[in-house]
Amino acid sequence: MIAAQAKLVYHLNKYYNEKCQSRKAAISKNIREVCKVVSDVLKEVEVQEPRFISSLNEMDNRFEGLEVISPTEFEVVLYLNQMGVFNFVDDGSLPGCAVLKLSDGRKRSMSLWVEFITASGYLSARKIRSRFQTLVAQAVDKCSYRDVVKMIADTSEVKLRIRDRYVVQITPAFKCTGIWPRSAAHWPLPHIPWPGPNRVAEVKAEGFNLLSKECYSLNGKQSSAESDAWVLQFAEAENRLLLGGCRKKCLSLLKTLRDRHLELPGQPLNNYHMKTLVSYECEKHPRESDWDENCLGDRLNGILLQLISCLQCRRCPHYFLPSLDLFQGKPHSGLENAAKQTWRMAREILTNPKSLEKL
Repeated sequence: MIAAQAKLVYHLNKYYNEKCQSRKAAISKNIREVCKVVSDVLKEVEVQEPRFISSLNEMDNRFEGLEVISPTEFEVVLYLNQMGVFNFVDDGSLPGCAVLKLSDGRKRSMSLWVEFITASGYLSARKIRSRFQTLVAQAVDKCSYRDVVKMIADTSEVKLRIRDRYVVQITPAFKCTGIWPRSAAHWPLPHIPWPGPNRVAEVKAEGFNLLSKECYSLNGKQSSAESDAWVLQFAEAENRLLLGGCRKKCLSLLKTLRDRHLELPGQPLNNYHMKTLVSYECEKHPRESDWDENCLGDRLNGILLQLISCLQCRRCPHYFLPSLDLFQGKPHSGLENAAKQTWRMAREILTNPKSLEKL
């Protein structure tokens, strides 16, 4: 048993050093290329409208606010300034979303974003995004990369196609630190010892972001109140949870396997699903020793089996907001296809670790 486990870990490490590292290097190169263009567009936006200041800064070889969706698809979160005169309200009526309401009607004129406040006192995510979209469209025509960058039409999101190879979504957002949303107040679960009080305090201090984007839980039936709402995102908090042990290595393996074998019609699976399942696996295996290097194979198998189960049930709950289903709106045939493909892959890895050389 131990020999089989060690053999699997050996092949997974080999796969990580060869396939995962080359994937990371390729993505880093793509990111540099993409960020050069996006920075230029945002500089042009800032000239027209100083309230939209580019926050795409590089720190420790990472670009702040950049999320990799796939090797050729990225999201850049543009942090906006000053949220001061608004109250954050998440009463659960819009799963995965919250609203920003003026704390006092008399303060309307004090807001930096006065013309985006609705008659009922909400700061409208849709109105800000609409204005931003217009500015980006103008900036694309003026920037020095105008020959290689195009706006993607027929979407209310701000999406750019760069060199006909990459897609980048630029999402205006507010960073919320020092508060924790009521809709995630159940976390951490009282009977689970992971991640421990110190890490919980760090994660909650990291806070969350409010993004101006279409909320997929609303599935197209948006009333005006809903389109004014902001989408909750916990990227930094989630990253902090995955520190220590082989957690990040496990996620890297899953992302590489997804890119190579689960890039399927209808896009049923993305990297965020993988990240979510690693967090759930951490709850199931709360001890640090469960994430030692020699447990890598067990953890990976556990996550692949959980993924198959989620695909078969057609439900993958968001880690911090479990009432939100990350498979909402995905075609059933795509989920079934992904379940079969994942099962084939998991069986292959489990029964013959050497097969990783071909995966």
